[in-house]
Amino acid sequence: MNNLEVISIETPNLGDRSYVVGRGTSAIVIDPQRDIDRVEEILDEHGWTASHVLETHFHNDYVSGGLELSRVLKAEYVVPDGMDISFAANRVSDKVDLESEIGLIRVLHTPGHTPNHISFAINEGGEDIALFTGGSLLFGSVGRPDLLGAELTEPLARAQWASMRRIGEDVTRSAQVYPTHGFGSFCSATATVGNSSTVQQQMLSNPVFSVDEETFVSELIAGLDAFPAYYAHMGPANQAGAGPIDLSLPQVASAQDIARRIAAGEWVVDLRHRRIFAGEHVKGSLSFDVHGNAVTYLGWMIDWGTPITLLGADTDEVQTMQRELVRIGIDRPVAYAVGSPSEWASPTTPVGGYPRATHADMAVALAHDPELLMLDLRRNGEFDDGYIRGAKHVPLHELRARLDEVVAWATANAEHGAVWVYCGSGFRASAGASVLEAAGVNLVHVDDDFPNAEKAGLAIERPVHGHRLGATYAD
Repeated sequence: MNNLEVISIETPNLGDRSYVVGRGTSAIVIDPQRDIDRVEEILDEHGWTASHVLETHFHNDYVSGGLELSRVLKAEYVVPDGMDISFAANRVSDKVDLESEIGLIRVLHTPGHTPNHISFAINEGGEDIALFTGGSLLFGSVGRPDLLGAELTEPLARAQWASMRRIGEDVTRSAQVYPTHGFGSFCSATATVGNSSTVQQQMLSNPVFSVDEETFVSELIAGLDAFPAYYAHMGPANQAGAGPIDLSLPQVASAQDIARRIAAGEWVVDLRHRRIFAGEHVKGSLSFDVHGNAVTYLGWMIDWGTPITLLGADTDEVQTMQRELVRIGIDRPVAYAVGSPSEWASPTTPVGGYPRATHADMAVALAHDPELLMLDLRRNGEFDDGYIRGAKHVPLHELRARLDEVVAWATANAEHGAVWVYCGSGFRASAGASVLEAAGVNLVHVDDDFPNAEKAGLAIERPVHGHRLGATYAD
């Protein structure tokens, strides 16, 4: 029999992988993203015909392309049993076997990330050779259990612990593990480790296998941080079933259109690199650098349904963002423009800019003014692991809701000059700086990696706390 070939399709800004698994002339597809052309290209390149499109769970972090892909390919669509869905599919539960030309597909119920979550083991001659774990077993971690609400968090955490034992007992230990989440995804409970593994390797290295249930549950829940607000829309979209996407360019926005949309409270999103944005941009536009993780934070911060106009240096930037947006269910921007701010500006929305700096620059400024205004936009878990002494903390995803608070703080302390805005790398600080500038705040964008703060001599406060799953801190 021909060897099984597993091809992963990376979606780095969402931290996910989809899989095309082929043998001979046949294939199956697991957890496909919305832009199914990437799957079709792989099938065409290898001469494979897909017999099944499989979902490990109803995803919380992206809109699935599974239904549309199964229709286009005329493949069997397989989803977990127990969910209300608006389309026809093969709903499968624990211990169901699916026959395919690539091998026997064993279904294992592995609840924890969601109640109905399943994993798929490809079995050959009575031995499992590959295990597709979705959001259950991840590399060095597990899928988080809190995405469906506080009332389910503890029960799902306990189910996740039990599911890992089920995998350890029922799956051949030499089987390769292929998770969907865990490559930067907010669906991962903790940071993941590595890019490949077997069940046996995970049993030896993954903390979930080395702690008792009570320890696992308490440490897992204690370490959970916020997740993107747009997740609330993903489950319902997947239960309804998403249709085809349209990645053609929308209508072109004139300078007058841009001014009108900014005045109306719509989002005019500048996709150019953050350093270019800082130097020159249309005032009132928002910086979501498409060369970074723009889609996650745009989806997190925007009021759902707000019209979006995209500004880019060229159409490649615009169409890259369009592809990112459809993955989270924002199907069409209302308009776009390419070029430069001088072409987009108008009397009511002139060209503006603000200074960029490093942590070394901030250290010099702090030496001159010990009351320097510093704003930390990192998430709670990052802040708790160390922050610059004297900084005000407002996670980026909370900034718009707390904008009045931040503006009042900056205004009350105006004698200390501009607000120095920082994050972990400079990306989120750029998005936050654009929001603050639109609100009239005088600022400096610290475009630098956070570890450089301590190297620059800035005092880092490290709160004392206990344990989190997979890591030990000071007692």
